[in-house]
Amino acid sequence: MNQIHTIVITGGPCAGKTTAMSWLQNALTDSGYAVMFIPETCTELNNSGVTARASRTNFDFQRVQVRYQLLREQIYRQAAEASASKEVVIVCDRGSMDDKPYMTEDEFAAILKELGQNEVAFRDKYDAVFHMVTAAKGAEAFYTTDNNTARVETLEEAIELDAKTLAAWAGHPHLRIIDNSTDFNGKLVRLLREVMTSLGKPAPFEHARRFLIELPDRSWLEENPSCRRVEIIQTYLTDVQGEKRRICMRGRDGSYIYYMTTHCTGTDGSRIETEKRLSLDDYQQLMMEADPACRPIRKTRYCLVGDAQAFEVDFYPNWPDTAILQAEVNDPNADVHIPERFRVIREVTDDPAYQNFAMAQIR
Repeated sequence: MNQIHTIVITGGPCAGKTTAMSWLQNALTDSGYAVMFIPETCTELNNSGVTARASRTNFDFQRVQVRYQLLREQIYRQAAEASASKEVVIVCDRGSMDDKPYMTEDEFAAILKELGQNEVAFRDKYDAVFHMVTAAKGAEAFYTTDNNTARVETLEEAIELDAKTLAAWAGHPHLRIIDNSTDFNGKLVRLLREVMTSLGKPAPFEHARRFLIELPDRSWLEENPSCRRVEIIQTYLTDVQGEKRRICMRGRDGSYIYYMTTHCTGTDGSRIETEKRLSLDDYQQLMMEADPACRPIRKTRYCLVGDAQAFEVDFYPNWPDTAILQAEVNDPNADVHIPERFRVIREVTDDPAYQNFAMAQIR
């Protein structure tokens, strides 16, 4: 059986997706992958005369668009399964959650009900999601509507739509934000690095800044439209040939995904991390290799997206007054702009007592 990866490239208006698609195809093909691109559904429908304006209601158009998106994903999956290549990457120019900002909550819930889906499974069926931030946010001089006749948003509207799109994907286990902190070539390089990491290719260990915070208001997190809750059980396995391994069960409301993360040391002394999606059978089999010296880590995580930064807030069942806030950064010395709602006690990035592996140890 060949290995199939499905990823989504999304983002706000004028984020560079079109150029990124071409760039990704060349880079992934050169790396030995067979690459299949699913074009943006809305653009294809509009170019064919199927538009929201020509529909009786916006909801009727969104229903057609979502169903067509899912149908194409199924067809491309079948094509990937029939491919002679050992590894296939299906790249979706936007995914099913990109329609959510154009509907009310009730309309989106109605479509999920029609499809027999829940939001977690609908969102997390993709292996990774990469949100390219609109040029209107951080690269204003390059924001234009001239290269896309369907783009009519002002700078302010583009920023608002970018935020709504990002919020729709909040909670996905491998959501990465590609901002405008570098020039456009640097933006593409960062995108490729994140894509290769999601495909399980060794990459330098990601930096995470961790902070001990006072227990936040859960009701604020639950009601925040840019925040999603997930339940996590993380289990450490016995080491194999010097590699540290852990498996994770993640989801909510009866819908879960499973994956394994492996850490090792490179020849130059750098820490290398790879991640692999697991089936339920694989996960259950690996549970037999659980490290008897470690207890499973159970936590409730709130995934919050902010100003070009994603945060994770972990609540532990035996912590009545505190929680851990984490932000992944490319540069360990980079500033982290923590939302004012969180009261930081101190940074614990380098405190081994607050590492999950240390907390899992049975003493």
